[in-house]
Amino acid sequence: MKFKHHTKLAQGLEQIHIAPLITVIFQLLIFFMLSSSFAFQTGINVKLPKAITSEVINNENFIITITSENIIYWNNSIITIKELEGELKKSFDKSRSILIKTDRRAYVGRIIDVWDLCRRLGIEKINITTNQQE
Repeated sequence: MKFKHHTKLAQGLEQIHIAPLITVIFQLLIFFMLSSSFAFQTGINVKLPKAITSEVINNENFIITITSENIIYWNNSIITIKELEGELKKSFDKSRSILIKTDRRAYVGRIIDVWDLCRRLGIEKINITTNQQE
């Protein structure tokens, strides 16, 4: 016995209209683009000075950042000299070093203040970041 399977399309359904489908996909794309949140990583903008005799340091350091406006940062938060002294006293490990990351336009007096504070607390390994001059 042979079964014949007859399918008949209804009148007018011979073609699939994709224009509404494209419209819906485009609207979904716009919706997801506008509703998504973009995570911007905050950072401290510092233009490092150039030096011919700079070396690459690969070990972990405590980083103190001084901006061109002479603002001091410790762990990406603004800190005063007195607060920095307290932080260094309670969390500094003698086996690690201090890395002073300073802008080339920063006031030299502010850099010396931080350097003297570190030396007064007995920190011997103090480095200043630079870019290597080409």
